[in-house]
Amino acid sequence: MVAAVLADWRTAPIGPKLRATLGFLEKLTLKPAEVGPADVAPLRAAGVSDAAIEDAIHACVLFNIYDRMADSLNFRLPGPAGMAASGRSLMKRGYLL
Repeated sequence: MVAAVLADWRTAPIGPKLRATLGFLEKLTLKPAEVGPADVAPLRAAGVSDAAIEDAIHACVLFNIYDRMADSLNFRLPGPAGMAASGRSLMKRGYLL
């Protein structure tokens, strides 16, 4: 399922809550100045709670900030072993803010 979402979230076999959230996050990432209260309506209609919407926004904004910092400052990316270690760590402790 992850591969399908990464290939195209619009056609991946995911539920309506996740599909609505990913659509919103795409707009928040690509056209942040155009996002307004009306953009949240489809998420609520799909059953996404306000707390989940807020969590999604926080995660998206942080990833966008880090990505732009990494691009601007030419961060060194870990190789496959480093990525695997980071993945194991995240699976164990989750994201901590």
